[in-house]
Amino acid sequence: MEEQTKQFDFRALGQAIKKARDEKGWSRNGLTEMLGITPRYLVDIENEGQPPSLQVLYELVTLLDVSVDEYFFSNKKAEKDTQRRQLDALLDEMDSRDLTVMTATAKGIKEAKGED
Repeated sequence: MEEQTKQFDFRALGQAIKKARDEKGWSRNGLTEMLGITPRYLVDIENEGQPPSLQVLYELVTLLDVSVDEYFFSNKKAEKDTQRRQLDALLDEMDSRDLTVMTATAKGIKEAKGED
């Protein structure tokens, strides 16, 4: 009996890539220049669900801090989802003074929600 391979639908991941690019304020042309790919190729990845090459996928998710776990292993809880990875990247760029403000903000949110 021949085993059938499942086809992965890249549309959701492509949309996540597009959203992350927009949130970073990067233009499509700017990103394609960094990666050495054509704008049309990125449009097809973001909007049409075209599977990128492994190298392009790696570069996109690394540059944009997109978690692939939530797409490839949707039945498992991702260690860090895309939003958490992006927040971590922002926090990594902050100095200790900024982190003090962020810590106080996080504590304020927890208190407002009634969490200890």
